[in-house]
Amino acid sequence: MRDRSKKKKTSQIIADILTVVSIVCLAGGGLILAKHRYDAYVSSNQNAALRAMVSASQRQAMQAKGGDKDAAASVSEDTFDPEDIVPVILPEYETLYEMNNDVVGWLHIDDTVIDYPVLQTPGDEEFYLHHDFYGKKNANGCLIMDTDSRAGKGTAEYSYAGGEKPSGNIIIHGHHLIVKEMFADLEKYDNKEYGEAHSRICFDSLYEKREYELISAFYSKVLNKGQTGFRYYAFFNADSEQEFNEFYKNIKELSIYDTGVTAEYGDEFLTLSTCAYHTNNGRFVVIAKRVK
Repeated sequence: MRDRSKKKKTSQIIADILTVVSIVCLAGGGLILAKHRYDAYVSSNQNAALRAMVSASQRQAMQAKGGDKDAAASVSEDTFDPEDIVPVILPEYETLYEMNNDVVGWLHIDDTVIDYPVLQTPGDEEFYLHHDFYGKKNANGCLIMDTDSRAGKGTAEYSYAGGEKPSGNIIIHGHHLIVKEMFADLEKYDNKEYGEAHSRICFDSLYEKREYELISAFYSKVLNKGQTGFRYYAFFNADSEQEFNEFYKNIKELSIYDTGVTAEYGDEFLTLSTCAYHTNNGRFVVIAKRVK
């Protein structure tokens, strides 16, 4: 009887411990969920405010200039001298840049949630994946440009005189979130009809407006050191036509569907990359060719 009583007491203690552990786990999970919801709320409001500010600045600039070109493009074609060019930040992004010097551009795709500033921190590439625009910790993070990419300074019209030419491939990373933020809509490009309806992607540097056309959408993964395979995330500039063709060949072969868009040596690309869950370290990738 005594052994049976001890066993019963021990079982009760174990049951009580499991109950306490379950309560702690539930409470912890609830706190994590609450934190993610709060971060999503902060991020959504913050980005809405930034969009409104940029739109207002753009309207004011258009009214003030009456449709004239910006200062960097006002040099006469007949008297063009590279030394005369001083790259000027577009009016709509002046205040944005003053607020945060880590801003390198703005990404927008019509009829999607993707309408955000893009940031870059060479000293800590992933900083803004875990922080908001103001540098405060936030699980939603921001869109970030790969540290090996260059957004460019100046304009194509004057061959980036006085500034810096953009990378041949600009790579932008963002979280694949359950909440409708960041790159939540990106994986929808695995559907051809969706891709065709959202084929035009706009990425402005601080200095010029740019447009890109969808050329490929595919699933991939980040390879471990020593693994062989195509590393789309390691291509930034083609040192030769052969290198360009190798990258182009791979992205076309991997594409889930034929976009009908082709490229040739010298073309520039924009690569959008987010997490995917078809495999370990999976990624979903959208690549577009610059057309403007």
